[in-house]
Amino acid sequence: MMESINIEILNPKAMQLIKGMQELKLIKIKKQDRVSDLQTFLKKTRKNALSSPDLDKITAIVEEVRTERYGHK
Repeated sequence: MMESINIEILNPKAMQLIKGMQELKLIKIKKQDRVSDLQTFLKKTRKNALSSPDLDKITAIVEEVRTERYGHK
């Protein structure tokens, strides 16, 4: 039976123990990319969007907010 867990290393000496277990072929170490967390979030956010706004739509929204905030263009 294989099971995966995430471990935060609090003490650098613990890494030596983990590497020792890897050398004994008791465990396998895979480093996780921090970027993958962001990519996962973006995929979840974007999957519900039917389409992304074009530059003209974004500009119009920005100008509308500026007009409301500052009272002029």
